[in-house]
Amino acid sequence: METKLSNEKIKTGKPVKWTRIFYKVGVVALILGAIDPLEGSVLIVAGSALLALATWLSRDRHWKFFLASFIMIVIGVLALFYLSSLGGFGGTSTLSWWWGTLILPYPLAWIATIILLISRAVKKREATKSEQA
Repeated sequence: METKLSNEKIKTGKPVKWTRIFYKVGVVALILGAIDPLEGSVLIVAGSALLALATWLSRDRHWKFFLASFIMIVIGVLALFYLSSLGGFGGTSTLSWWWGTLILPYPLAWIATIILLISRAVKKREATKSEQA
């Protein structure tokens, strides 16, 4: 079943594979957002959303994992923004360090997503090497 997005053609006459574009842009956004995890959190959320969308549209076997990671990242980033608006936690703040646990879904889901992406890339590379041999 092809989606309407995949039926569009570019000048070469080949159909555009939007899911591939979403997937690659999502991976790049996840990596670039990690340069500054606070300011880049919006980029990481967008990249995670693109990954979840691309894997869902292509009926990938890991689409539920990417969706769960996206939800966890959104929850962690919202907690990060909320705690930042209150002046942070720990130190001279009125909030204790334990409030920082609300942010944990963000880095945990990001790390899990990166590990899965690396694992998928390694398996894909091994598969192409075995086909060539």
